[in-house]
Amino acid sequence: MSNQYLVKQFEDKPLAHYSYAILSGNEVVVVDPQRDPKVYFDFAQRHNAKITGVIETHPHADFSSSHLEIHNKTGAKIYVSKLVHADYPHITFDYGDEIQMGAIKLRALNTPGHSPDSISIVLSHEGKDEYVFTGDTLFIGDCGRPDLREKAGAMQAKREELAGQMYDSLRDILMKLEDHVVVYPAHGSGSLCGKALSSDDSSTIGKEKKTNWSMQPMSKDEFIEEILKDQPFIPTYFGYNVDVNKAGAREYLDSILQVPLLGSIKNETDATKVEKDVLIVDTRPASDFKEAHLPNSINIMTGNSFETWLGSIVNPDEPFYLAASDQDTLEMLMRRAAKIAYEGNIKGGFVLEYGTEKSNEFDTIAFDQSQAAYTILDIRNESEVAAGKFFDQAMHIPLNELRARVDEVPTNKPVVVHCAGGYRSAAGSSILEMNNKNLKVYDMSEAVKVYASRAAELTTSI
Repeated sequence: MSNQYLVKQFEDKPLAHYSYAILSGNEVVVVDPQRDPKVYFDFAQRHNAKITGVIETHPHADFSSSHLEIHNKTGAKIYVSKLVHADYPHITFDYGDEIQMGAIKLRALNTPGHSPDSISIVLSHEGKDEYVFTGDTLFIGDCGRPDLREKAGAMQAKREELAGQMYDSLRDILMKLEDHVVVYPAHGSGSLCGKALSSDDSSTIGKEKKTNWSMQPMSKDEFIEEILKDQPFIPTYFGYNVDVNKAGAREYLDSILQVPLLGSIKNETDATKVEKDVLIVDTRPASDFKEAHLPNSINIMTGNSFETWLGSIVNPDEPFYLAASDQDTLEMLMRRAAKIAYEGNIKGGFVLEYGTEKSNEFDTIAFDQSQAAYTILDIRNESEVAAGKFFDQAMHIPLNELRARVDEVPTNKPVVVHCAGGYRSAAGSSILEMNNKNLKVYDMSEAVKVYASRAAELTTSI
């Protein structure tokens, strides 16, 4: 039998998610697969191999996994910690458990901290450790956040408890691996599963011991204080996806094909296809949305962060319509919604070429003449505002909290909404418009960059 093997990394950029296919002989084991399993089927086919195993390092919060679908279509065994209490057919995979694949061996390490049920997987070749797949325990430059399992999953734990477990997992387990062992995490820069992830897609245990803040000498109390500080917000859908992954998501393409397609909405008659009391997620460019849109619409534009903001603004149990500029974009966004298991919430998808409502246009000159005549609403994240406000008098409500807190926004004068670059303010201003038809709302959009630059210059000069 050949002693050669191959490890292939796959990246889903919008979710900053890494998954892996491990090939040895004619067998493939997949680690932390994305919702669309086609890439793994194609990989196995290219190498004349069969997928025989799928390993889940934990029930993921930020995306829904295809482990059950891969099992159903290939017969592959699903390996997961016994602590998950998984609802799908599985083999428990915890400390001491191993999978033999020709000349390589995969062994489980229990590494709680991000979640109580997290495992890491060490790949050894001819008896020598070569790789460790760390899931959301160890990232490049960071470690997994410990505050996502207080209200989700079969095993729930307080963030302080998990933070302490993370300290132990890093020091007592992962740091004891040899320095040459390659670190392959489940996420990279841009993920909300940590706060300071590197843009590198791999590292080594030795390098991380030198450069990763979480692996530096410190007491457990110091570590707990640091890891709990300044974590990013928790999107609404995270707990929901933990539960989806514990049960196993529906088959990807079959589920998407069940979404009703309503064609093009071009006029008043076409618009009657859309139920008036159901939310519309309008994904068109902000300029098109402002020119004409349908009532009850939120403008979550197509972009790299679409999944994150869809799952942060729209509740997991909330039906919605999905509107796009063209059919190709609509179908692409349906697939992206499915990555977070939201495809079942889509009441209908359509191409939008018509609207009965128009948004106000932000006037920089009028704003500069009398900023006090406006309520300025900053919808950036807590950490962004802590780093510096653009307007001293601005009130702050993060975008992910805005729908729940919209009544806190004063209505005695026009409201100007800003974020850091213009993407989020399109959504924020549309939420306010939808909530109060009589309130004048303005989206500062990309004009905010001028004010951000001025604020930075002022701070530098002081």
